[in-house]
Amino acid sequence: MVQQTEFTLSAFKRGCHLITSHIVSRLPELPDAGLLQVFIKHTSAGLTLNENADPSVRRDMDYILDNVVPARDPGYVHTLEGDDDMPAHAKSSLIGSSVTIPITSGRLNLGTWQGIYLCEFRDYGGPRKIVVTIVS
Repeated sequence: MVQQTEFTLSAFKRGCHLITSHIVSRLPELPDAGLLQVFIKHTSAGLTLNENADPSVRRDMDYILDNVVPARDPGYVHTLEGDDDMPAHAKSSLIGSSVTIPITSGRLNLGTWQGIYLCEFRDYGGPRKIVVTIVS
C-alpha cells in the first residue's frame, strides 16, 4: 500500500535546520513496517539525515558547504536571481532532494542521534513544499 501527502513548511532562514518534528507531526498513522520517503520540491534547498543533538553540527555543515560552493564566484553564469542562487542549486545537488527512512513498529527507525535536516541555501528561500510517501 502507498500513501502520499503534500504540505508546505514555513520559510526558514539560510542554513541547516532540524525538521524531524515538523515532518512527524504531519504524518498519518504509520504502518508496522515500511519506508518513508521525504522529498522537497525545490532546486535551491535540500534534505539530509544528520546529528540531531548538537546544533554546532548544523553550523559546521553550513561552513563546510559554503567553502565547497562559495558565493559570488566570477565563473558563475547563472546570476540573475542573486549571488546566492547558483551556489544554492549546486549545494542542493550535492545534498540531495530526498531522504528515505525505514518504518519499524509504527515509528521512524532513525538512529539515536539522527534527524531530518532541511538545508536552506537561499537567503530568502520562502516556504518549501514537501511530499511524503509511505510504502508498507
